[in-house]
Amino acid sequence: MTEAIIDLQLACDTVNTCDGSSLSTSPATRDLPTEADLALWVQTVLDAHEDTGHELTVRIVTQEESQQLNHQYRGKDKPTNVLSFPFESPPEVVLPLLGDLIVCADVVEREALEQHKTLKDHWTHMIIHGCLHLLGYDHIEEEEAEEMESLEIELLASLNIKDPYYLD
Repeated sequence: MTEAIIDLQLACDTVNTCDGSSLSTSPATRDLPTEADLALWVQTVLDAHEDTGHELTVRIVTQEESQQLNHQYRGKDKPTNVLSFPFESPPEVVLPLLGDLIVCADVVEREALEQHKTLKDHWTHMIIHGCLHLLGYDHIEEEEAEEMESLEIELLASLNIKDPYYLD
């Protein structure tokens, strides 16, 4: 088992972690997961799969950056919760990189409130969801969506988080 290595990039004003510790001295606008949380969630996904890489970037962005990237790469002109950019290297270059996750803290927070989930549980779901995309999973076709959602539910349950698709 290879341990996950995460490059955390904060591209917004958000500095507090979900456990209350601070990532910087700037004024906080909301809570974020700790680097240890992120590593645990990524490791949970990697442990359930053949290790195709173990380094990734998690970039936490503003709504503006999320919207710009979502529009540029997916043709959708609105911010989104998580975008996944798998690393693709030439066949002769072997690097342990999975890729990049771009997470919009504002969207994750709003969705958690709308869906009556804890913020930390929704962050966990979004990181697991994004990591599965990095590993090649998708949810465009119904059969693929069922497979990906089933795996998300299983991985979240291993972390004592209830089914995110079953809203009370």
